[in-house]
Amino acid sequence: MVGILVFLASYGYFEGGALGNLLNIWEQAGIFSYAIPFLLIFALIFGILTRMNIFKDNKAINGIIALAVALMALQFPVVPRFFAELFPALGVGLAVILVVLIISGLFIDPNNKGWMVGLMVVSVIVVVAVLVSASRSLGFVFGSWWRYNWPTLIGILVFIGLIIAIVASSKPLNPQPQVNSPLAQALRGAIAGNQ
Repeated sequence: MVGILVFLASYGYFEGGALGNLLNIWEQAGIFSYAIPFLLIFALIFGILTRMNIFKDNKAINGIIALAVALMALQFPVVPRFFAELFPALGVGLAVILVVLIISGLFIDPNNKGWMVGLMVVSVIVVVAVLVSASRSLGFVFGSWWRYNWPTLIGILVFIGLIIAIVASSKPLNPQPQVNSPLAQALRGAIAGNQ
């Protein structure tokens, strides 16, 4: 009986401790639902406006526009819900990409461009899966067409990718020797003389 009470008393302590309690308090205060999405949107808009240099060096206008856009984005609950769905899935997707990179790093030469392109394709697929998963959980379904035709679409994309890979990696078998006939030399001389 005493052992069970000790276990129950220590369960709350080992569940997350002070850091877990702090994160729970922040979550109840709306830090993760409103403050962090606000900061992220504000920083992205401000950075884009500063980089585009539309208003020259007037950063006050960039800040006002970024502030207005970030506040308007949080007016409706879809943005906090999207961030709440996106970033956990993004964390899992990044973990998958990291595991693939670590395991492939053991066996693959990093100077081999083919394998690097393959790893990039895997990364793009993971990112698209994360975005589709986050948008689907919010009700943005891509329709029944996507549900029934995605294997065909992926097959077409793989086929086009193979064609591009074959064409890009092919070299001419017999390079044609350059013809140095008197007519070709005269034409090259006339063309070079006109320029």
